[in-house]
Amino acid sequence: MIKIGCIFLGILFFVSVSSAQDENDQHLLFTQILNDYVFNGLVNYIKLKDDKRLDKYLEQLENTNPDNLLTDDDKLAFWINAYNAYTLKFIVEEYPVESINDLHWGGLYLGSLLGTTVWDDEKIIINGKRLSLNNIEHDIARKIFNEERVHFVMVCASYSCPPLRDEAYEGIKLNEQLNEQARIFFNDETKNKFDLKKRIAYLSKIFDWYDDDFGKDKNEILIYVSQYLDENLAKQIKDNINEWQIDYLSYDWDLNELK
Repeated sequence: MIKIGCIFLGILFFVSVSSAQDENDQHLLFTQILNDYVFNGLVNYIKLKDDKRLDKYLEQLENTNPDNLLTDDDKLAFWINAYNAYTLKFIVEEYPVESINDLHWGGLYLGSLLGTTVWDDEKIIINGKRLSLNNIEHDIARKIFNEERVHFVMVCASYSCPPLRDEAYEGIKLNEQLNEQARIFFNDETKNKFDLKKRIAYLSKIFDWYDDDFGKDKNEILIYVSQYLDENLAKQIKDNINEWQIDYLSYDWDLNELK
């Protein structure tokens, strides 16, 4: 009985390890694509446009049932990768473009009002279900997983977006990847900057659009941001929290293109 029990446990261990390995290998192709075309967060769209591997990866996503993935981290990593991969696809389909806003019917403002932006278009198919980029970001990543750090990793192909990571997200190391991208985002002065003399935090417009994701008031938002900043700067903010104010940087919608 002991020998049989050991064999059974060994089989379970092997299946568990193999399944975990399968989840990680699922996004290997996307990592290879990102390695080849993403440099310092910018994308070489000219060359990516002719690479058929992106279509192959999207086909893999389309034929996956994310509900069957092992862990919530595996599922969230899947959706982050899907958002970024489809955004790249939508850009290269219409490339050359100067901005993702060129893809909206009616432009950014009218398109947002009418629901005719590229983010509203339900032309993504995952496991037989039609979805839009907005569905992935708001209805799944933010609502189901309640993960505010997706704002630092889902990239809308614009300069003021967080930089695109040059590897796919993987459940086994997702928390580490999310935290690293948050630190990169907050320590990039083109996206967030902090005036110690005036005690003004000039934050990305993301914090204006989705402020409730990061705190109930100004102080909570600043405390949240501080965890990703240099230790000295974080201390300056937390020790004088009531004296700090938040302002928002203008959003640069130019294409995040490597030139």
